[in-house]
Order: sequence, then C-alpha cells, then structure tokens
Amino acid sequence: MNEKENQNRTTSRRRFLRGLGGTAAAASLTLTGCKPAKKGPETDIGVNSGEIPTDKMEYRVNPKNGDRVSLLGFGCMRLPLKSKFGSREAEYAIDQEAVNDLFDYAIAHGVNYFDTSRRYCRGFSEEFVGNALARHDRKSYFLATKMSNQAMRSREESLLVYRESLEKLQTDYFDYYLFHSIGKFDVYKERYLDNGIKDFLLKEREAGRIRQLGWSFHGEKAFFDFMMSPECGIDWDFVQIQLNYAEWERIQARADVTTRYLYDKLADLKIPAIIMEPLLGGRLASPNFKAKELMKQMRPEASYASWAFRFAGSLPNVLTILSGMTYMEHLQDNLRTFCPFEPLNDAELEMLAEAAKTMEQFNTVNCTGCEYCMPCPYGLDIPGIFTHFNKCLNEANFPENPESANYKKARREYLIGFDRSVPALRQANHCVGCELCRPKCPQSIAIPAEMQRIDQFAENLRLERGKAGI
Repeated sequence: MNEKENQNRTTSRRRFLRGLGGTAAAASLTLTGCKPAKKGPETDIGVNSGEIPTDKMEYRVNPKNGDRVSLLGFGCMRLPLKSKFGSREAEYAIDQEAVNDLFDYAIAHGVNYFDTSRRYCRGFSEEFVGNALARHDRKSYFLATKMSNQAMRSREESLLVYRESLEKLQTDYFDYYLFHSIGKFDVYKERYLDNGIKDFLLKEREAGRIRQLGWSFHGEKAFFDFMMSPECGIDWDFVQIQLNYAEWERIQARADVTTRYLYDKLADLKIPAIIMEPLLGGRLASPNFKAKELMKQMRPEASYASWAFRFAGSLPNVLTILSGMTYMEHLQDNLRTFCPFEPLNDAELEMLAEAAKTMEQFNTVNCTGCEYCMPCPYGLDIPGIFTHFNKCLNEANFPENPESANYKKARREYLIGFDRSVPALRQANHCVGCELCRPKCPQSIAIPAEMQRIDQFAENLRLERGKAGI
C-alpha cells in the first residue's frame, strides 16, 4: 500500500469514528433525533420487545435538495407471499393485504422511503407497491424505482419500462430514479448510451418527472471510478451501493473493490450514499455462531440484524438504508433500531471488525437472495438451497466427520432440514449446468459449480461418507 492510500484509509477511519462519536451533524448529511435506544427484554432470538415510538425515527437531510429522508428505507425486493410458488405460473403470489399492513405500519412509524424495481418479485413488485402506496398522500413518502432494462435494451423497450413503472406505481413522477445494476463499460454502453436512454433520463430530470437521478453499482472498480468522474458527463444526485460490516475491508465477491473504497469516494465527492444489502440477503441477521457470541457479550438484548444497521447508519454520508422486511417481526425489530437510532461507539466498531473476520472462516455461498436467477428452467430453488447450506454452516450444525461426536445428529438434521426447506424436485441434484442463471447473478456466483458442490456434499451424507469437498 502506498503512502497516499494509507493516508486515505486513516482519514476514512477518523471520519467514521467522528460519526460514531456523534459529530456527524457537521457532515454533508444532517442527522436529527439521535438519542440512546431504550433497552427491552430479550427473547430467544435476541429481539427487543416493547412499544415502538411513532415520533423517534432518525432522519437524514439530503444536501442535494433538502429531502428529509428516514434512515430506514423499505426495500421492496422481498414482499410477503401467499405462497412461494403461486398460481401465476412460476411467479410469486404476493399478499397485497400483508403489503398494505407493512407499509401502513412503516409510514405510521416514520418510514418515508420506498425502493422498488420492475425486476423485483419476478416482475410484480411495482404493481403491489403502487397499490399499497396509492392509499397514502403522494407527498408523504419518497418513491424510488429503476431503469431495469436488462432484458429490454432497445430504446422503444426501455421507454416502455419507464412508462410501465409510472403506470404500475400510480404516479406521474419519481422522487429517486436509478440506472439499475451496472458495473461494466459494455453493459452501460448497450443499456444507456447506444439507445439514447441516458439522454432521455437526463431530460426527464430537467422536466421534473425525476427529482433525483442516481445509479446502483454492481461491478468493477475502474467502472465505478469512471461513473464518478467528469468524463461520465452526469452530475449524480446519489449512488446506491452494497455496504455492510462483513465487506467493509474485504474485496466484495462480485467485484475488485471494498465497501470502504466506495463509501469514501462518495463522501469525498459529497454525493449521498443509499445502502443496499446491509444484511447481505439476511445472512447478517443470523451470522455464524462465533460472531453471535461476540455480539451477545457486548449487548445481550440486541438483535443480530441491529448491529448491521447501526454499522451502516453510523456513517454520516449515508442517506437511507434499505431493508427488505417481509414480515411484521422484521419491520418491528428494525424500527426499534432506528426509533431512535444510536451510533456505534469505538468498542462496538472493533467488535464488528472481529465478527467480520470470523466470517472468512466459513465457506458459505455469497448469495443475497435477490432471486434474479429465478425462475430456474429446471425448477431449482436456487436461493433456498444456498440459504439452507449457509444456515447450517453458520450455526455450526454441520456434519463434518463421521468420527465426531455429533456427526449422526448433525447429518440427520441437515438432510431432514434440507428436505423440509427445499422440495425434493427443487434440490441441487436437478441442476444440469445450463449456466442460464450465472450471468443474471449480481454477486457473480458460479451457481452451477456451487450446486454441484452442495449436491456432492448431500450425496456423501446420504452415503455416510462425511465431509468431502465442502
């Protein structure tokens, strides 16, 4: 590491610690209502209980236009379902009543930022989000969606994506609009330059139908640097990045860059950061048993998810943190973290750094559960397979060696749990290696190879050969 890079890292850490110490009000984003969180009784999963105040939500003021945005944002990638595989062929059967209840409760407790996309929930998210939000005053919330033209790249198709979003969301303007999921020059050129969509979106911002224009990053450091440079030719209002304590110092699986680098770059340019995947698709809501022990020792009553949210929220240049809250219990636990919000102190920051190190010891699959890979043409439940595998690793409930004391019990629980969580016809052994899923994955997971690894492990267990090729 050269001297300049070392100075930047030191400056970044000081900036971060200043935010932790409560001086973030001097930063580019203004914090309001920051008070110590009340502690409630612990449950078996470490979630606080008790009444949630309706007037203690933490807000950040967007320096670009003065929007007062809730630090907790509602991510609409994982809406509640009536059944996972519903009547609309292989698509979701979203529970509109449950969505309405979640949104009503969130708004009543101060949440005012809702983020969706035409790609979320197999293409149905915008429709159900629009139905739920149409029941509220349009000026009471900020609505974000994206130019998700991955499969519709021509100008005519991309314009259709834009118009359909307006229609489904039942609005005539977007508060926050994004160039969706880009990280490579060739993809950016095809989806936004060759078809003129970049110029179209800039004109829509000029006309006021887009109030704030940004982009979401999944990709290479060189591309990120280009997009943030004058050469790109766009004055960005915000950027959406994946940020969490597990990847703060570690190269992200899908890229050649750390979260710290992305955040520092945006902070230096005074461009607000919107945070996605603060829980890494839910994995940080139930981390490995070693990380759990560290967290429980420091704050026994806190949920594991709250640590991840407090990490992201303690950074002063963060405008809002998106969380996909499928169940009321998720929403309530998150609200307790943000109503009011308590930044991390130095000791807690050091503990999370230690927790992040423990995660490098576990050979989990870096799946965030976005379901961009779905539906699988051969019927696999790809996220479900990864979720069960990761869960067993994180909980140390993993059959490693036939000679170990708990092998028989762990073997039985893994196989039975796998069959219960993923139907037999949707398990890894049905993967044919067609590779159709791989280019769709924003985390760049080699999905067929991981399916083969997990299938081989399960097969070895069935034959009682123990640990092999985990």
